[in-house]
Amino acid sequence: MKLLMVLLMTGAAMTMSARETDSFDTSAGAVRITPIYHASLLIEAAGKAIYVDPWGRGNYDGLPAADLILITDIHPDHLDPAQIAKLSKAGTTIIAPPAVAATVTSAKVLRNGESTSWEGWAVEAMPMYNMKRGPEPGKFYHDKGRGNGYVLTYGGKRFYIAGDTEGIPEMRALKNIDVAFVPMNLPYTMPPEEAADAVRAFHPKVVYPYHYRGSDLAVFSKALEGSGIEVRIRNWY
Repeated sequence: MKLLMVLLMTGAAMTMSARETDSFDTSAGAVRITPIYHASLLIEAAGKAIYVDPWGRGNYDGLPAADLILITDIHPDHLDPAQIAKLSKAGTTIIAPPAVAATVTSAKVLRNGESTSWEGWAVEAMPMYNMKRGPEPGKFYHDKGRGNGYVLTYGGKRFYIAGDTEGIPEMRALKNIDVAFVPMNLPYTMPPEEAADAVRAFHPKVVYPYHYRGSDLAVFSKALEGSGIEVRIRNWY
């Protein structure tokens, strides 16, 4: 159902705008981050390419093959085996929660709260889930423990990729996050007001709204005015 909603809102024909890449200085060198589409992004550092939730509806023309792929959830806008195969090369590492590894059998499994290291990066799997929203009473769009958000640490900088989640306690309790990617779309995650409230709680230096199709980003930005948190709006669609 989630995929159907995204397709209906996006339409069959889609033109992609020029890519926007931001660079962040770390003690290990620059980290470059490029939004691709919806929840998909490219992270580059030290000649390595990391993709998060690659989805075939994005434009990957001219982008490098993947050294590492991080998958957050089983929904088709996060788990696209065909696009994973297109980006993969010999030696590509895939990290995913157990529910994803049932489909991508080559994936290294990380459960909520587990961590690993890869090429100078520390990778920690964070919870991502709904507390109140679901397709019907008693059911959630994202069950606790099924999917992963990720905190990535490189050269002393911490990058948080929330995945599909509401403003859960584990998000609000985060510390020392430099850059955060936080979703906001109904009914699957949360509205901009709730997202902004959660962001104020863990207070990253920079926050990017992503996975925001149909949301009013002006509401999110307005709610964070005066917080000292830099809101960066990028075109993910």
